[in-house]
Amino acid sequence: MMKQSPIKKHCRLCAHNVLHVDYKDVQTLRRFISSYGKITPRRRNGLCASHQRKTGNAIKNARIMALLPFVVR
Repeated sequence: MMKQSPIKKHCRLCAHNVLHVDYKDVQTLRRFISSYGKITPRRRNGLCASHQRKTGNAIKNARIMALLPFVVR
């Protein structure tokens, strides 16, 4: 059997030259949250490690500022 090579995902934020992920940009942050309100992992959303850390911190800040919900009912 031949081993399939994984499809390489490119970071969406690196492609648009995003240096700072803003916690006030709720529309962009919702893209990286699951339907249950959890932060999606890197292997799912295709971000690089540095942008995943920045996005996670921005989501947490937006939750504290009540821009995003902690729990989805």
